Amino acid sequence: MLRGLTTALLRGWNATTAMTAAGIPSKCPLFQTARGYPRAVRKRKPEISSHLDDLPPTMLMKKYAKVPDIDKVDEVVKRMLSLEMASKREKVKIKKEQLADKVRRSPNDCGSLEVQIAYLTARIRALQEHLQKHHKDKENRRQMMMVIDRRKLLLKTLRKREYDVFENTCKQLDIEYTFPLPYCRRATRRWVVKKALCIRVFEEVKKQKALEKLKQREVRARAAKDQAVQKEGTPV
Repeated sequence: MLRGLTTALLRGWNATTAMTAAGIPSKCPLFQTARGYPRAVRKRKPEISSHLDDLPPTMLMKKYAKVPDIDKVDEVVKRMLSLEMASKREKVKIKKEQLADKVRRSPNDCGSLEVQIAYLTARIRALQEHLQKHHKDKENRRQMMMVIDRRKLLLKTLRKREYDVFENTCKQLDIEYTFPLPYCRRATRRWVVKKALCIRVFEEVKKQKALEKLKQREVRARAAKDQAVQKEGTPV
């Protein structure tokens, strides 16, 4: 192909004609350059900041951190056991523990509401980072929505029980709690008729209860009057 192109150019042919004779496809970038077509500018994807960037690469993995005599190991082995060679799952595990340490009540606290919220927060941020790169991953998006709903429920429970702990948890984990939107239903014709019927029934029941209360008051007043008359008529 290149030999045919060189021969055509030496004969004095046009560049476009020479490439067509050489069998170069029209969609080739070289062909488009010869025709003077503008090249498509590829947009650079913005760099996504990860919540795992603050983890030092020299830190050991979670399962090797408490191994005895780990400091005496060779540097090459340490590097293999560090976060530099670790997967993203291992880094998320360490991030979970770091977030849990901020809100943990005691060293052995692993099941309180604050610790559960910290674990879910780390998982949510990992899923959000994944979806920024793979925005068509519907399964992980569904998982993220389920985890977010679970965390909202835990935050709501913690807010009702201990408001001070709730505020501290949101501050330490950098969570912005928003109240759920009020339920809004589309006003269909059937819904409007049903609502009017319910209001009419409520008003009728209210009137019946008011009449019953009035009758009870009249009966009590009569009984009190008869009792007073009897007291006045009895001789002392």
